[in-house]
Amino acid sequence: MSTASEATLLEKVPTQLFIGGHWVDASGGATLDVHDPATGRVIRSIADASVDDGARALDAAVAAQKDWATTAPRTRSDILRRAFDLVQERKEDLALLMTLEMGKPLAESRGEVNYGGEFLRWFSEEAVRINGRYGLNPEGTGRMIVSQRPVGPSFFITPWNFPFAMATRKIAPALAAGCTVVIKPAELTPLTTLLFATILQEAGLPDGVVNVITTSTSGEVSAPIIADPRLRKLSFTGSTQVGRRLIAQAAEGVLRVSMELGGNAPFVVFEDADLDKAVEGALLAKFRNIGQACTAANRFIVHESIAAEFADRVTARVSAMPVGRGTEPGIEIGPLIDEKAVAKASELVADAVSRGATVRTGGAAPEGEGTFFAPTVLVDVPGGADILREEIFGPVLAIAAFADEDEAVRLANDTEYGLVSYVFTQNLARGHRMIERLDTGMMGLNVGVVSNAAAPFGGVKQSGIGREGGAEGIHEYLSTKYTLIPVD
Repeated sequence: MSTASEATLLEKVPTQLFIGGHWVDASGGATLDVHDPATGRVIRSIADASVDDGARALDAAVAAQKDWATTAPRTRSDILRRAFDLVQERKEDLALLMTLEMGKPLAESRGEVNYGGEFLRWFSEEAVRINGRYGLNPEGTGRMIVSQRPVGPSFFITPWNFPFAMATRKIAPALAAGCTVVIKPAELTPLTTLLFATILQEAGLPDGVVNVITTSTSGEVSAPIIADPRLRKLSFTGSTQVGRRLIAQAAEGVLRVSMELGGNAPFVVFEDADLDKAVEGALLAKFRNIGQACTAANRFIVHESIAAEFADRVTARVSAMPVGRGTEPGIEIGPLIDEKAVAKASELVADAVSRGATVRTGGAAPEGEGTFFAPTVLVDVPGGADILREEIFGPVLAIAAFADEDEAVRLANDTEYGLVSYVFTQNLARGHRMIERLDTGMMGLNVGVVSNAAAPFGGVKQSGIGREGGAEGIHEYLSTKYTLIPVD
């Protein structure tokens, strides 16, 4: 990708806040810098919102709520569909922008545009299918009307690792349900959301329905918004630690909350697995998004009879993965998001090695500019290693062996998290047993990627509350109302 084309794209990205349908400077004129993690260079300076700016954004969402809630479902649907069509027209711009601000290979960014765009299309279809019910009560004394109403103004805090899909996955169902939005993208990757706001504007979204604030002081700006009694919904994707604090804040106003939090996904390979499929699934589950995904496989639990062969096959593939800036052709592993991510990956690998694990390939950050970490395979990882308890969020594949099914289940469930699990077996009965026995909100059976706009995304235990996507997703933004009418 040429420097000229990158510069041309970056000039298209707004540098201001999007409030009430207008692009405005932050109060006081404060700005923050966005960096390319592959080079460390500043690629854009944008508005840095203050507490007052957050209040203005919520004011705009509140002012627009009544009209948007009473907008015909077909109209809301048509706007979402136009947004989907515009995303398809501009998929190359969106993909390149994500690669520039987040680092992932361009091919993966294109995949995220496709995935994120599907939420716009899916919920454009769900907007006209919000149903209730009507019927006689069992006593015959009255008729029941059960209806669905929009929850109301919603506040979204999105993460840096999927800048486009996390915005569409929250915004699309909210708009379909009739809710207005204030969204605060991550400080590290705000540009994609700003560009997406221009698409929503062009699609015909009324002023104030979606408002975008970018800030370097997330907690300071977010707290008053969450505490405002006019806010009715909070949705957050990010770490469990931050999620707990936000839930506590939301409790004061008894807000509806959706929390998609940390993961520690087990990847279980039984002795009867198709090893070719298991290896391909492992590479997808681990190295997609450079391992920086809450759904990334974190613990590879492989039957002792095939652990060595599985490790050999995986190592051969991982050691050949090209590393570099995501805009370069053929790159499979881009940079991690920042130096902190590199340091964490290094610490987890060092801890595992100190406890007896062996590095088969990788294991360190290469020299040179950018925040890169070599794709890594660890074998013979002991049970006490930190890497088996903490989310890696990097390109490190750690393998531990098991002896029987009960041990595999015990190891897989031995975590406070429960977002997703992956199981590879050709035994149909065992596959069904794993659906029942593994404590996760999602599971991939002989597949390494599970996310789909038509499916409910979410976890159990410390991995979160609520579901995004699917038929279930729109109900996060709807309130059920029951009315009784006497028969006479």
